[in-house]
Amino acid sequence: MKYQITLVLFIIVFLFSFNTSGQCPVGTDSVYTQVATTNRGYEVYWDLVPDTNLCGNGTIFSGGNTAQMNCGSVNANIATPGNGYANYDTITEGPFCLTTNNTYSIRFIDDSGASDNHFTVIIKGQPVYQFHALENELLFTFSIIPPLEYDLGVKKISTTSYVTTNPLSISGKIFNYSYTTIQSMDIHYSINNGVVNTDQVAGLNFSPYTELNFIHATLFAPPANSTYVVKVWVDNMNGNADLNHNNDTLYKVFTTGNPVPNIVDQYLVNTPAFLLVADASDQLYRPSDLDFHTVLSNNELWITNMGDIVSHGSTVTLYNAGTPSQVALFRQDIASDHFMILPTALAFSDNTNFANSSAALDAHMGSGHFAGPALWSSDSLIYCQPGPGPLGSHLDMLHQSPNCMGIAAEHENAFWVYDGYNQAITWYDFQQDHGPGYDDHTDGLIRRYTDVTLSRLNDSIPNHLVLDEAGMLYVVDNGNARVIKMDTHTGSVTGSFNPYQEYVTEHSIVTGTTWNNFISTGLVQPCGIDVIGNRLIVSDFSNGDIIIYDTSNSTGMELGRIQTGSPGVAGVKVGPDGKLWYVNQLENKVFKIDITVGLNNDYSEGGSISLYPNPAKNILYIRTNTKSTNDKLNVHISNLLGQQVFNEVIYKDAALNIADLKEGVYVVSVSDADFVKTSKLVISK
Repeated sequence: MKYQITLVLFIIVFLFSFNTSGQCPVGTDSVYTQVATTNRGYEVYWDLVPDTNLCGNGTIFSGGNTAQMNCGSVNANIATPGNGYANYDTITEGPFCLTTNNTYSIRFIDDSGASDNHFTVIIKGQPVYQFHALENELLFTFSIIPPLEYDLGVKKISTTSYVTTNPLSISGKIFNYSYTTIQSMDIHYSINNGVVNTDQVAGLNFSPYTELNFIHATLFAPPANSTYVVKVWVDNMNGNADLNHNNDTLYKVFTTGNPVPNIVDQYLVNTPAFLLVADASDQLYRPSDLDFHTVLSNNELWITNMGDIVSHGSTVTLYNAGTPSQVALFRQDIASDHFMILPTALAFSDNTNFANSSAALDAHMGSGHFAGPALWSSDSLIYCQPGPGPLGSHLDMLHQSPNCMGIAAEHENAFWVYDGYNQAITWYDFQQDHGPGYDDHTDGLIRRYTDVTLSRLNDSIPNHLVLDEAGMLYVVDNGNARVIKMDTHTGSVTGSFNPYQEYVTEHSIVTGTTWNNFISTGLVQPCGIDVIGNRLIVSDFSNGDIIIYDTSNSTGMELGRIQTGSPGVAGVKVGPDGKLWYVNQLENKVFKIDITVGLNNDYSEGGSISLYPNPAKNILYIRTNTKSTNDKLNVHISNLLGQQVFNEVIYKDAALNIADLKEGVYVVSVSDADFVKTSKLVISK
């Protein structure tokens, strides 16, 4: 089992010992309250009261700016610096002897509603509760329940819900709710309550109130084409039983489907057929990107409309896309004027949330530069529906990348973006979303990669990016007419930047990455991008070409082009069936590219040749149909540089050994004195 222990947000500063013995009467517990301030500590006032009493009713303790403020100081604008708490400080108040199992509350008052503070309630030396105060008046309620000696809980099953039949690992997060450091434990999982797989883990130093990321040692082979329940639980910590079974076990529903077939090379040797899937009649307006909900989702295709400043951004979802039963659903969030303003791209993550990037300089459409990616749920009961929060249905937003021209999913709520304003590749992790329509963005992690200087063409043509399975990030940089390849496993934090108009947990500068100009010729206005296996697909906005590259070497090798015939091609995507899909922003259309088999059969009056299989691997069969009376034919195979790599005499039907030829696109010429025919051949190992 692999594991990594991480500290829970906001508790690092108080990992020190509290003396709790002999301090309080029997039946009570010693409790501390810790307050972490940010930019306006002097505007904080709070009361500790029994149960859910009103502020000032049975006050046990008052903290903060007690010299100028009281329970009636909500938005009073009377607090001044130098009173109460300092800015960006951590203050520990207590101990308070509070009755075990009873309920208490913190009544928080803010003088102006503009501060940002965190409260931690420490019981038996452990940070049992954390509260975040962003509004001008809040109630935080908690019970005095001390940590137990042994209490572990499974917080999360991280393995994606949608999988293929390839063996995979069961991974997740475990939290230590006990006051004991755990050296050993057992982690189990079962499928549909079947065979129990146990991982006995030892040699840990799993501290109280920290989180551990685990990967179970036993791989799981998902059953084909089915839905099933994975159960994960933990027990036997330091050889002892868990004393609280309410949080031991977690369940997750998994769905297995077929992997996406890599049939891109068929476009190199067969005739592309362009199927119009959606257009302006489906309410497409300046579509910029498209993505499938999951590869197993029965062709549920989402398209993002860039729109304009007046109309704002929106989405169109095609259910059963490209089939006779296709249905289009247009949706626009009530707060799209901020959270989906001029969206340039969207990307679905493995948890079925999606995020969009935004071309806006200022999401408030003011004179600042407050803009960046936003996170959404794809659940139709949440997305674009009235919810609990006042700010539409968005799940999160971070505002450190104005002119954000593209986005790619990494995992869960983590994404890579093309940061046009800062001319940098930037990584975002929204971490725990704040729920539909709320505005707590403070746990966000942002890392700006400054080794590469980006240059966008304008605010209309996106710069898409995609991450492959090996962690290689391919980034379209159309201002420099290139595609960049960056190894996301490289680089280290060497500094930080000052976040603009918002508090975030991390705002780092990363340098020392391994990257190169992967494609630097043959592109005019590169825009869309996708990857499957060792094939990279790039669209050129200027002419509508969709170019296929081999990624096997240090730089991309162009294998061929699909000419759509119309400028404006933006996002491109390999669909669940392996076919290519794209949007045309200028025409307000979505297309699927089908394949008409038979282009490699070079029929004419003089006869024909057939190559199969094509793509080929080690053996190539040639069948001829000619009027020639000569049974022997010459076969020449040349690469795209015109260099001859194969030369042999064959009979009219023959099998050729091509095992020595490398992957790539070749031209096969078959001839005799009266007959010459050529055809394109793809070799894929």
